[in-house]
Amino acid sequence: MSLLGRIAPYLTELQGRLFPTLREEIGLLTGKDEHLAIVLGMVRVEGFVPHWRGLPGRPLAERAALARSFIAKAVYGFPTTRMLIDQVRTRPMLKHLCGWTGRIPSEATFSRAFAEFADSELPSKLHAALIEASHDHRLVGHVSRDSTAIEVPEKPRKPETRAAEKPMRRRGRPRKGEEPPPRDLTRIENQAAGMSLAAMLADLPRYCDVGVKQNAKGHRHSWIGYKLHVDTVDGDIPVGCILTSASVHDSQVAIPLATMTAARVTSCYDLMDSAYDVPDIRAHSRMLGHVPIIDVNPRRDAARKNEIAREDKARKAAGYRLAEDVRFGQRSSAERVNANLKENHGGSTVRVRGAAKVMCHLMFGILVVAALQIVRLVA
Repeated sequence: MSLLGRIAPYLTELQGRLFPTLREEIGLLTGKDEHLAIVLGMVRVEGFVPHWRGLPGRPLAERAALARSFIAKAVYGFPTTRMLIDQVRTRPMLKHLCGWTGRIPSEATFSRAFAEFADSELPSKLHAALIEASHDHRLVGHVSRDSTAIEVPEKPRKPETRAAEKPMRRRGRPRKGEEPPPRDLTRIENQAAGMSLAAMLADLPRYCDVGVKQNAKGHRHSWIGYKLHVDTVDGDIPVGCILTSASVHDSQVAIPLATMTAARVTSCYDLMDSAYDVPDIRAHSRMLGHVPIIDVNPRRDAARKNEIAREDKARKAAGYRLAEDVRFGQRSSAERVNANLKENHGGSTVRVRGAAKVMCHLMFGILVVAALQIVRLVA
């Protein structure tokens, strides 16, 4: 069944029955209220959280309602959990949508539940299920790969000094008859050699440290925290995310991220900037059956840089654009998703510490972005 066929009946049910009923019983719905109802109806939290009703002992607070509340926090862009609790207590519409029927728990209960969701990777599982359900048997044209800086109020980890694991050898060329020592494989070479996705993810650093990034104008920006790597398909829909330390180079996450995305969606083109211009990344993209379109990185080759500049100038003068350049323009969808996450859904208001909790907070926002963009795509 097509994506429109899957979602159209649900949207009809919302607009025809649920929204009018809520307006009559509680009052006027804002645009954010409607967005929350749409997201909660699409992700179906109930199937991913445990229930304790009927079991001996004191029951825990309703985990499904807590999960819906954290989704609401991402939808409305509340910067803190305290603001979320105050809004749930004072707004009947929000309380009803989150599924609360009795007393709202304390902030400590919300914090314990959030820690459980982080350990179980609940929002990541919800996001994966949403993408697989909406993109099953659907071909997408382009996958745009990029990363964004995530600042957190956390003390960065000090860089570790490399211990001398190997014995020192004489500098210069090896002597006659002496074999040179074997070269250690880089992280990208190990990934391309056939590592499993779980092994690649476990090999990536996930501690808080200092990251430095240079924009298109040459200005350098540093931050303390992490880096979120996102794969975005046509329609500005994020389909895969990996969180690493801020100092991890984008190219080291390309192969595991591409492997994760390929298991969820079927695509044709991989769009990446010059940071991913590595032969192993191109080869892995072709191995997946994709066409890699990667901006050329001349690095320190001044002659190559001048040659590229002359070619670009000649094409502009002739009014000619390569087909690859036209497709590469679709990569702006990655930047729009990153900006949407930070400006509207909590990407710039991270108040938790630790990679697991930071990833949980961000994935609630990514889940909301994906659900709303899917609806906009088929509406």
